[in-house]
Amino acid sequence: MKIQRRNFLKIIGVAGIGTMTLLNPVVKAFAKNEKNEVILQDAGKWMPSTCQGCTTWCPIEVYVINGRAVKVRGNQKSKVNPGYVCPRGHFIPRQAYDPDRIKVPMKRTNPEKGRGVDPKFVPITWDEALNTIAEKILELRAAGEIHKLMILRGRYTPYLTNIPYSSMPNILGTPNSFSHSSICAEAEKAGSFFTEGYWGYRDYDVLNTKYLVLWGVDPIRSNRIVPGMLNKWGTVLEKTKVVTIDPILTSAATKGHEWLPIIPGQDGALAVAFAHIILTEGLWNKEFVGDFKDGVNKFKPNQVVAEDDFNEKYTNGLVKWWNIELKDKTPDWAEPLTGIKKEKIIQIAREMGNAAPKVIHWLGPGPVMSPRGSYSAMAIHALNGLLGSADNEGGTLRGPSVKVASTPAIDNYLDDIAKAGNSQKKIDGRGDIDMPSMARGKIGSGVVTANIANNLLKNKPYDIKMAIGYWCNFNFSVNAPQRWDEAMKKLPFFVHCVTNASEMTMFADIVLPSTFHATEQWAVVNSKGNLHSNLSIQQPLARKLFDVKDYETEVVWLLAEKLKEKGYSNLYDYFRNEFKNPETNQEPNNAEEFALYATMKYAKPAYDTIGGWDKFLEDGVVNFGPYKFRAKWDNFETITKKFEFYSETIKKAWDDHAKKYNKTIDEVVEICNYTAKGETVFVPHYEPPVRKGDNNEYPLIFIDAKSKLNREGRSQNLSWYYEFKMVDPGDEKMADVTKINPLDADKLGLKNGDKIRLTTVQGSIESVVKLWEGTRPGFITKSFGQGHWAYGRIASSDFKKAIPRGGNNNEILPDEYDRISGSSARNGGFVGVKIEKI
Repeated sequence: MKIQRRNFLKIIGVAGIGTMTLLNPVVKAFAKNEKNEVILQDAGKWMPSTCQGCTTWCPIEVYVINGRAVKVRGNQKSKVNPGYVCPRGHFIPRQAYDPDRIKVPMKRTNPEKGRGVDPKFVPITWDEALNTIAEKILELRAAGEIHKLMILRGRYTPYLTNIPYSSMPNILGTPNSFSHSSICAEAEKAGSFFTEGYWGYRDYDVLNTKYLVLWGVDPIRSNRIVPGMLNKWGTVLEKTKVVTIDPILTSAATKGHEWLPIIPGQDGALAVAFAHIILTEGLWNKEFVGDFKDGVNKFKPNQVVAEDDFNEKYTNGLVKWWNIELKDKTPDWAEPLTGIKKEKIIQIAREMGNAAPKVIHWLGPGPVMSPRGSYSAMAIHALNGLLGSADNEGGTLRGPSVKVASTPAIDNYLDDIAKAGNSQKKIDGRGDIDMPSMARGKIGSGVVTANIANNLLKNKPYDIKMAIGYWCNFNFSVNAPQRWDEAMKKLPFFVHCVTNASEMTMFADIVLPSTFHATEQWAVVNSKGNLHSNLSIQQPLARKLFDVKDYETEVVWLLAEKLKEKGYSNLYDYFRNEFKNPETNQEPNNAEEFALYATMKYAKPAYDTIGGWDKFLEDGVVNFGPYKFRAKWDNFETITKKFEFYSETIKKAWDDHAKKYNKTIDEVVEICNYTAKGETVFVPHYEPPVRKGDNNEYPLIFIDAKSKLNREGRSQNLSWYYEFKMVDPGDEKMADVTKINPLDADKLGLKNGDKIRLTTVQGSIESVVKLWEGTRPGFITKSFGQGHWAYGRIASSDFKKAIPRGGNNNEILPDEYDRISGSSARNGGFVGVKIEKI
């Protein structure tokens, strides 16, 4: 088909002489048919959805032409990330159309399991796969062993996940459903919970702050709310002093005003030294904290202060904190621990005090995903209280509440078998004497994901006979994944629902191909940032090229149908009765209707505020906010209802744990690997870092870094991941480098490009040297993400032979925890490493 010039101009539009602009949307678009002839096709359309490349969960728009997703941008109507998306969002079309995606259900034909063992998968129908799964479940119920079914959750949508993660397992009768959250975030949540009673991710009023302190976090690289921060970063740098506290040079540090390359694991020491200076120099925020009754500052180094002399307002226990922990934590004390000059500590403390309350201490995983990280998190977040920036303008915030429906109750669908199964102990070890895992202050309430493998191997407290995992890959993503290889070899029957075959998939007996969240499934997702929250849509906006289904809705509906056919209808009845179309009250009749109605049910309280479901589909987002500052100042969710420097909240939690095992608090604290004694246990304080590996044998310290390009660990089978790797400071495209300070490299006789082996007490990986001044001498760093031996033709060097491309950092990180939160320890300067040239 020939295109005349006049038609070409009509197609693209003409805006004045000599200027051409594309209409939005384009009236027609070029394409080619099977004979390679140019044809015209219908216009594309921007359709709303949500990115889940990280836990920001940004509202986006996807440009769709003839059912194919081709481009991504931020949702223009979102107030959380208005029109912006980070580099990870642009990977969505490539990830959706990855040729290595699992295309049909498969079953294992090789009974042997292990790393590098070919499962010899063969295609099967969905009917056969679901029949097999249903029969296995009913066998466990008939034997009174349904509690030996385990659900493993990786990436999820925050509301629909309640269906397969809580409702389904509890109706069937198993307590063993486990999320991935403790391998990525829980320790930082402990910092704000045990001081102000809030367990969750935070927002920050960066446009109104005067002083921004980044603790082991890079908000324009790999932390949450990245698109919004990328949009605001230039303005922030113009208006605000930015201080980065990190042993490596981050993206933010390269642009900020001060970089404090702290010795890893010593963040708590720096935080309490800052607090010492703020108090001795009278720089605390008196509007929030209060003041001495006579107006005379009595905080003097090494001197005890009478509690009755101070009149607190919205805080609890400031003087106790001083007397117990802070009075001797001088900059002179902190300098040799932190590697930061005392003069610099004093300077920064004074500056933040003078800027208060418009100061943000932004806490990331770096300082706290470590063996004693919860106390570091408390010490850092306590600075937000001391400076009056907690829940305040220019400070650290939560987020406006999002209107959403609750998950329907399951009580009417529980039989005696389910009740008996649900009463069994969970197998991840939460609540054990050495693992209190006290999320929200309740003993045993937090997940301990990495510990599951240990207890599977020990049959503790019993054996697991069947597991279903969705969007998870713990054989790659957890410290010491070698444990998971052994545990999954031992597991009798495993079902894996994922988009791509991963390391964990290679141990599966049944593989179910999953929808890709941003383009192929129904869901609603909440997010917050920019002083707002929102609820956004996910929808099947692109034509499915493969025989894939959404595990959170479609798969569980089909499984419920199979169970009903075989005589057990409770799950099916729950789905059909409780997830009706909220507009028509119609019951779902198939998996697709169930997915749609469940999405509508959760979203209805939100979309009713903007004019209904059709308006929600058009906009893709419902905004809430802006945030109301200071609403919590007289009603924090702590025991005292105040911001707690002396934490009655953590005191009660430790007391509950000690009484459970008939021990003293000091005894259980020591068992859980913390050093504090007595009253120190109840205040933010310095805990010395734990070191794995003898100093002489393992002389360097390994620092695990995160990449701008990691889409929850699922972007490594895309060529762009390697082609643009240099966007991470110090990294090289098409390589997996270990960054070494030139001073250390000179001592070791290393130069750029040398092949090396990194060895810790846990294991070894291979890498390539990159000389880089952006890490402290004595410490080396490598970005997490590469090292897949089973993820696809690009992620793996040789998928068939299970040869990894690069090295997986987790292979050399020991199995260790912050036991207050249950978090895996992957940071904090606790892993010694040696380097050998190969």
